[in-house]
Amino acid sequence: MARAVGRSLAGPLLFLNLLMYLIVLGFASWCLNRFINGQTNHPSFGGNGATMFFLIFAILASVLGIISKLLGANHLRAWRNDSLAAAGSSALIAWAVTALAFGLACKEINIGGWRGWRLRVLEGFIIVLGITELLYVLMLHSGLFNSTYGPAIGTTSMALVHRMVVSRGPESRRRGPVTLELGFNLVFEVDIVF
Repeated sequence: MARAVGRSLAGPLLFLNLLMYLIVLGFASWCLNRFINGQTNHPSFGGNGATMFFLIFAILASVLGIISKLLGANHLRAWRNDSLAAAGSSALIAWAVTALAFGLACKEINIGGWRGWRLRVLEGFIIVLGITELLYVLMLHSGLFNSTYGPAIGTTSMALVHRMVVSRGPESRRRGPVTLELGFNLVFEVDIVF
């Protein structure tokens, strides 16, 4: 039961972030399409000098965030150290790009000017995602501090184990296959000549 603490906390946050990243992808794609077509005078768009950069980083952050949430869902299903590596590293990269988009959203707000409701919604979502994605990254890496919150990092329970199992008959001088088993269900058969 203690192992389910981190899983039960990270699951709803993962789902919330996934939904917000999908919404950001939709709004940012619409706004970038209008910006490229030169339709910045659309009533729900507007913008200023930081808009182009903000939209590019918002799309990049949302795509990376969606992919990291898929890897995070795999980690929540498996809940092992090997799946934590993929989920944690992709979530950290997604948070870094979201933090860049967060900074550009703050810059766009600081510059001012008229911005339509879609840009303001997009700025708000990016600001909220910057905070919730950081919480998600901290939640994934909480196993560093206490093993009750996630897979304990540094334990040997899922470490790669090298062992050699020799499968031979009673004749020990005969050439034959030697089975080499590695952790994570990897098995190699090698012929060794004595």
